[in-house]
Amino acid sequence: MEEATTTEGTFCLQQVTITESSEDDYQYEEIPADEDFSLQEGDEDLAKALHTMHEQTIDAQIMAQRPGQITKQSLSETPEIVDDFLCNFLIRMGMNRTLDCFQTEWYELMQRGVLEPKDVGFVPDAYTCNQHLERENIYLKKEMENYKFAANKAKEALLKMQRERDFHRMHHKRVVQEKNRLINDIKRLKTHYALYEPMLRQLNEKYEILLREKMLTSLERDKVVGQITGLQATLQSLESGSNIHIPVMKVGHWCDREAGLVGPSQRALRQAKEQKVHSAVNVHDSAKDPAKQMSKKYPKDSEFPEGIQVNPYLACAKKCVRPLKSGIYRLSNTLKVHDLAVTCLALHPRKDIIVTGSDDRLWKMWAFPNGNIIVKGEGHTDWLSGCCFHPSGSKLVTSSGDKTVRVWDFTKGGCILKLEGHSYAVLDCSWHSCGDFVASASMDETSKVWDLNSERCRYTLRGHKDSVNSIEFFPFSNIILTSSADKTLSLWDARTGDTIVSCDSYGVLKLWDVRRGVPMVSIDAGPHPGNQVAFDPSGHIVAAASNDGTVKTLELKSGHLSSLLGHEDKVQSVIFDHMAEHLISGGSDGTIRIWN
Repeated sequence: MEEATTTEGTFCLQQVTITESSEDDYQYEEIPADEDFSLQEGDEDLAKALHTMHEQTIDAQIMAQRPGQITKQSLSETPEIVDDFLCNFLIRMGMNRTLDCFQTEWYELMQRGVLEPKDVGFVPDAYTCNQHLERENIYLKKEMENYKFAANKAKEALLKMQRERDFHRMHHKRVVQEKNRLINDIKRLKTHYALYEPMLRQLNEKYEILLREKMLTSLERDKVVGQITGLQATLQSLESGSNIHIPVMKVGHWCDREAGLVGPSQRALRQAKEQKVHSAVNVHDSAKDPAKQMSKKYPKDSEFPEGIQVNPYLACAKKCVRPLKSGIYRLSNTLKVHDLAVTCLALHPRKDIIVTGSDDRLWKMWAFPNGNIIVKGEGHTDWLSGCCFHPSGSKLVTSSGDKTVRVWDFTKGGCILKLEGHSYAVLDCSWHSCGDFVASASMDETSKVWDLNSERCRYTLRGHKDSVNSIEFFPFSNIILTSSADKTLSLWDARTGDTIVSCDSYGVLKLWDVRRGVPMVSIDAGPHPGNQVAFDPSGHIVAAASNDGTVKTLELKSGHLSSLLGHEDKVQSVIFDHMAEHLISGGSDGTIRIWN
């Protein structure tokens, strides 16, 4: 009964006295079947039943008097009982055995009467508030983590935006500085160009004066030519039976020298040499002979061969029987051979092999037209300016901006000789047909002839007044051809009657007659400068490397000039193969291009 009382809530007890009376006078009240009241099993005590009925009556009266207040109170939160709180806590924590022990001991004490209902009470509001605060604390912690994550992302975005701001600010400052510098350059250029106007007017006046003088000179020349023609006609009429043969100079005229035929200059030189030898035999003191003294001092010095030798290239030229034209070449292959500009090309004497030199301080040997690399040479400390094969094809000579000339031996796989003596960069090199001498041209206004056997400089050729840009041995002769920035071509020990071709910084090509020393033909291929020229084996076509990125080809017989397009930058060098089937060009774009 105590347990039922505890579960039903708080109530008050009143003492009631029941008088004895007959059962007939007692009025029984009918209890509806659906009334929410029933006596529990074991609760058949009369006093208890009466007490329960009295409580229900009081509750009904209270509910009838204040229905709104009761409804409001029924919705209010009722504090939790202590034992329910503990049971719920143990269940939530999963402490089932502790819960069983607690319930056993709790109900045992309640049955014994040790625990009174007044001692049980409710859980204080502080615990409930603590639970509520704990839930709020957990929720707030989750919110704090979310906000912290969002704050970190915002911080990263802010740092990124600050870096971008600094970058754009720096870029803006740089652009402003460049703009100011460009404005200053434009102002300076305007001031500079303003100075050219009076100079241009002066040059224009000079040009008009020279043009008038040229017209007067042409009139006088025509007058003189007419007089000469009349005199020649008079002489022809006076000299009966005499026929005057006037030689006709044609572009591309080729003179074949017969084997064993000696020209008048060679014959005179030979006779002078024989007379000198005969006279020296009689009166010469061998002990004071400077040649013998020199030979004793340098016993390894080589002897220059006779100047009269047959040029075997003439036979190769005759093999090119098909007519060649300057416009028949087409680009067939492009090879990326160097990282920097290709400055020079050299063709193997007998094989389809090319050596290229570059500003990257390397030379490379290639097989063409497939472009397979064969060997690479390293050793120069500056850009390469020229390269040339030994007549046998087993060696290579290179010149460089490091003031040296190096000789490479393919059989030994390295540099076998380093020639030093120039005071400035060496711009070109050439190998003598005998293979014992190398010639080099330098920016120090000199050219040198090196003896490879004695490993020394035999001769220093002085005479140019500016940088010597190129040097070349005439095939199978002792003649050296040099070109210089002083606008001159020089022949050293000139004894043959060949034709040479040259180019200048205005793009003008000139063909020279060596014996006469005058230009035979002049072709304007400008306005861009020409860097190198080369004859084809037949001597009928000239190729020129131009600064406008094209290769100019000139057909000497017809004078037809054409351009080969393909390079993306300046063309530095050109060369023909042995049979004139391929034309190879090297450019500043680091490539060589093969035309066939």
